[in-house]
Amino acid sequence: MLITDPHLERPDDFYEALIAAHRGLDDAQSQALNARLVLLLANHIGSLDVLREALALARAGAGDAAADMPANER
Repeated sequence: MLITDPHLERPDDFYEALIAAHRGLDDAQSQALNARLVLLLANHIGSLDVLREALALARAGAGDAAADMPANER
């Protein structure tokens, strides 16, 4: 079962590390970093059921993110 309650040990430190990892990258490099990170974490999780649940939740929230995005970036 997917954990959706706050679970990160040090969320602010993780966010800082994530932003730092993207610093200096162009959009394509940043997207590639995100894709590699997703695949690495998916491998770590390992459970297809958990990953499908995460995909469904992420997809359900994708419309919200698109609504906040400028029209020329959708």
